[in-house]
Amino acid sequence: MSAISFEILKPDRDTRARLGLIRTRHGDIETPYLIPVATMASVRTLGSDDLASLGVQCTLANTYHLHLEPGDELIARLGGLHRFMGFDGPLFTDSGGFQAFSLGYAREHNVSKIGNIFPQEAKSIGCEQAEEEERGFGYREPKKNDCRYKKKENLTRISDEGISFKSPSDGGWHFLNAEKSMKIQSNLGSDIIMAFDECTSPLSDYDYTKKAMLRSQAWAEESLRFHDKSQAVYGIIQGGWFEDLRLQSTQSTIAQPFEGIAIGGSLGNSKQDMHQVLDWTVPRLDEERPRHLLGIGEIDDLLECVARGIDTFDCVSPTRIARRGSLLLSPESGGSRDNKFRLNIKSSKFKADSGPIDAHCTCPTCRSLSRAYLRHLYVSRELSYFRLATIHNLYFMLRFMEDIRKSIRSGTFQQLREKWLGCS
Repeated sequence: MSAISFEILKPDRDTRARLGLIRTRHGDIETPYLIPVATMASVRTLGSDDLASLGVQCTLANTYHLHLEPGDELIARLGGLHRFMGFDGPLFTDSGGFQAFSLGYAREHNVSKIGNIFPQEAKSIGCEQAEEEERGFGYREPKKNDCRYKKKENLTRISDEGISFKSPSDGGWHFLNAEKSMKIQSNLGSDIIMAFDECTSPLSDYDYTKKAMLRSQAWAEESLRFHDKSQAVYGIIQGGWFEDLRLQSTQSTIAQPFEGIAIGGSLGNSKQDMHQVLDWTVPRLDEERPRHLLGIGEIDDLLECVARGIDTFDCVSPTRIARRGSLLLSPESGGSRDNKFRLNIKSSKFKADSGPIDAHCTCPTCRSLSRAYLRHLYVSRELSYFRLATIHNLYFMLRFMEDIRKSIRSGTFQQLREKWLGCS
């Protein structure tokens, strides 16, 4: 008996978008859906009571980090991840394979996750800002004397047997393979888990990408062999931005008895490349299994990728940018593709602005607080800012995804897409 079930409630008549329902032992997930990321068993700055009040359906936690601290065996002794974090909805966990990239070639290639994973579309930020920000995602071309581009040590050693990680905190080495990743995720007790894989860099060449893809295929089979049968396991399609590798990985993955299919690894050098990867891949997937796109979650990406048949996403961007002063805006309030549907609350023009972040948003922050007050909190480095901003951005994205689902149900998805993106 499968650990989850998936039902397509309604396909869109004009695109590959589909309204769906994933049923798990801890509740249902209405799709399309953007899963908030709770890396360390917490959506940063929020409590599980906040997640419940906002209507969060499910979250995704990080296998590698929770294995290191506080330890998956401790979490298991304390009743599993649901009890540990006080969240009773469905939980996803990744496999730890993303850290092969984030602690490896991401450091060598200067590809991180501060705002953009696509090298051709990255924009520079100032040195002082870079030092202030947490390291996250975006490729930028190195410049002489730029503090962001000092070559960093690759903290991984990858072989066909698995991945060794050097912990940035204590310098100790930790080894993961498919069997161990499955054991850790079993200890965590998540509902939906990911097969162990190697996430490659957008700057990896064809030969290396092929080697990593073949390695991930072998690890996928081991993940199926060792995974806890009470958990649903998703296979991950790799292959970078190389059509033949994507097709080979797709065929290998769909031939296996995974409960769901995820698309991961490098998605190319631009968003157009990502669309191409999906156009190669999704038409070859069966309709009966849910489809997840790893690490993607900006507004234009969600609309374009839902249109290409993706059901669920995970991304740290909405909560991360909130902490850095970027608050989400609807088109009615001035949000557009040009400003990435954001306002910069740090700007002095908001110093005396008595209006809410977004006049069309009904989140708790917008209902009671002004842009002027939020700017004051931010520039004063008051901790309350981070929670209030995160509540707004998360609520905004949850309602946005709800609007997508409603539009598919009513047959107006293309109109919604045009409203936000100005495309037909």
